Amino acid sequence: MGNAEAPRKRPEDWLVAAEPEKTRGRFKVFLGYAPGVGKTFSMLSEGIRRHARGEDVVIGYVETHGRKGTAELAVKLEQVPPREIDYKGTPFHEMDLDAILKRRPQVVLVDELAHTNIEGSRFPKRYEDVLLLLENNIDVLSTINVQHVESLTPRIQSLTGIPVRETVPDWVLDRADEIVISDLTPEALATRMRRGDIYPVERAERALANFFRRGNLIALREMALHRVTRAVDKTLDDYVKSKQLGAHWAVTEKVAVCISASAQARDLIARGARLAEGLGGEFYVIHVQSERDEDPERKRTLDASLLFAKNLGAHIVQLTGKNIPATTAAFVSENRITQAIFGRSALKGLKKWLYYLAIQRFMSAAPHVDLHIVTQESR
Repeated sequence: MGNAEAPRKRPEDWLVAAEPEKTRGRFKVFLGYAPGVGKTFSMLSEGIRRHARGEDVVIGYVETHGRKGTAELAVKLEQVPPREIDYKGTPFHEMDLDAILKRRPQVVLVDELAHTNIEGSRFPKRYEDVLLLLENNIDVLSTINVQHVESLTPRIQSLTGIPVRETVPDWVLDRADEIVISDLTPEALATRMRRGDIYPVERAERALANFFRRGNLIALREMALHRVTRAVDKTLDDYVKSKQLGAHWAVTEKVAVCISASAQARDLIARGARLAEGLGGEFYVIHVQSERDEDPERKRTLDASLLFAKNLGAHIVQLTGKNIPATTAAFVSENRITQAIFGRSALKGLKKWLYYLAIQRFMSAAPHVDLHIVTQESR
């Protein structure tokens, strides 16, 4: 009787035991393309699910905007009371960062990542509060609308005509372990607006005629979807590199133009930029340096081409290597380029044979890339 067998471990117990010790909180962002698409509701719903699974979850700060459904969810979780700060004789309420750190939950919900804290707070921006929570090994669920992403703000202000005063640097979102989109069709969002689910009914038509115009919403939604795709591709990049998988693993298109220090390079760059824009992909311009590029005239031509590429938004890649096809193919494979563009002049004789040999070597080393060969006129 005294030799009873110890309980057998379940498979998930072995997985937990095998995981490395967690030293930093996980960061999950709920991204929306406009107010009212359901970011805060989705964040609260996940918090409630995680609490039901036994995790220690608290609300650091949630803004319900008077929306009934959101408010009903918020009361289901413990909330760390906000801190009151007096600013020029007026009391303001901000997230109490120190109280959360003292409470040390497993998970904290922090709404409106782009929020600017009142003067007198520990940090100027709420995303800085979040970064400190993550450093203290606390998981954070947060929300943001796409118009507050710093790199997109100028385009969105131009599109909507409405200034955006609060932004979050792109590198903050790049640190997120997961970005999920809270999505709703523009038609469904307009219906919610007219029902009074987002703003009071009397404000609905004015909002629908301004920021919430259908054209605006379609464009904003596309930007949000593209931002999430970028995050997914970054996650896949990390996974592919850690598992040493093949170059065919890709989500977004990546177009690379391979140039030399020739006058025809600008035409190739322009073609590549158009292709990248049409595919909604990333754009690269690659040059493998050679001794011939030290010639002053060739150097001036190359510098002008690279400046042209930079003005078109290209990622400039300068490589070194004696074997140009192998060096280019290695970069293309490692960075999972999907489309490669090469130029071809009207070569004859041995030069023509050497060109096709170089192309063949590139194709053998990077078999998963779609190759475009553009015939060029000599200048």
